[in-house]
Amino acid sequence: MAGRRLQALCLILVLLLSTTAAPASAQADDPKQPSVDNPHMHFWGTSQLDQCWTHFDVNGSDGSSVDGYGMKTFSQGTQVEVDISCRIQSGENFKQDMWLNENGSINIELSFRIFSADCTDNSECKDLTLTLWRGNTEIAQSITSQETVNNYEDFTINWNIPINETMYRWNKSGEEPVIQVEYSAPGVSGFQCLIPGVDCDGEFRMYYSNNEDNYSVEANFPVVNATGDGPGDGDGDGGLGGAVGDSLPGFGLAAGLGAMAMAAIASSRREE
Repeated sequence: MAGRRLQALCLILVLLLSTTAAPASAQADDPKQPSVDNPHMHFWGTSQLDQCWTHFDVNGSDGSSVDGYGMKTFSQGTQVEVDISCRIQSGENFKQDMWLNENGSINIELSFRIFSADCTDNSECKDLTLTLWRGNTEIAQSITSQETVNNYEDFTINWNIPINETMYRWNKSGEEPVIQVEYSAPGVSGFQCLIPGVDCDGEFRMYYSNNEDNYSVEANFPVVNATGDGPGDGDGDGGLGGAVGDSLPGFGLAAGLGAMAMAAIASSRREE
C-alpha cells in the first residue's frame, strides 16, 4: 500500500512537470510569430516594390527599404500596372496554427500614393484591389475606384473584415495570410506633358511599416488561444484534445499520467 502511494505521488510530480514544461516550449518567445499578445502583422519590401513580405515583429525591418516604401515608376503614357503579393517572410512560417476570435474582426491598414490617368471606355483598367488569402483560399476583397486614388496624394485604406466560420483556424505551414495588391490604369499623357518642368511619369508607391510619415501599415488579427474545435475546423480531430493538442504539446501524455496516478490512488484506497 505504501509503495503504491509513493508511485502515485511520483506520477503526480511527473504530471505537474510535464504540464508546466510543455506550454513553455510550445509558446517560445518569437516576435515574428502571431500570439494573443502579438497580433499585429507588419509589412516590408524592397525599394523597387518587386518583393513584399510580412511577419509579426515591428522591429524586424532587415532587408526592407530604408525609405519606408517601395515604388514603381512608368514612363509617360505607359500603363501604370502593379500586381504584388505580400507573404510571410521566407523561413518564418507559422510554427503553430493561428486561431481567431469568432466575434472579432481582421483590420488591415495600408497606405499608397498613385499617379495615373483616369480610365476611359477604351482603356484597360483595374481598380485598386486588395485581396486577403488564407494560403490559396480567397477570404475577402477590398476595391477602391482608381478615380479616387490616382491624384498623386498619400491615402490610407482601413479595411475591416468581420470573422466568419471560414476564418477561425489558419493552419501552420500552408495557410498563412497573403495580401495581394493589384492596380492598372493608363499613364498620363497630353499637351500638359510638353510644358517644361512637368513630370508625367506614372508612379505607384506602397508604404511599409517602417515609413517615416508614421502611417499605420499593419494587419491586426484577433488572435486567441485555442480551447476547442472551431466551427470552421474540418480536420476531423474532434473534441477538446484535437485543438489543445496543437497549442499544448504533451497534453496527451500528461492526461495519461494523471489517469495512472488516480488509478494507483484508487487501488490503494480499496486495499485500505
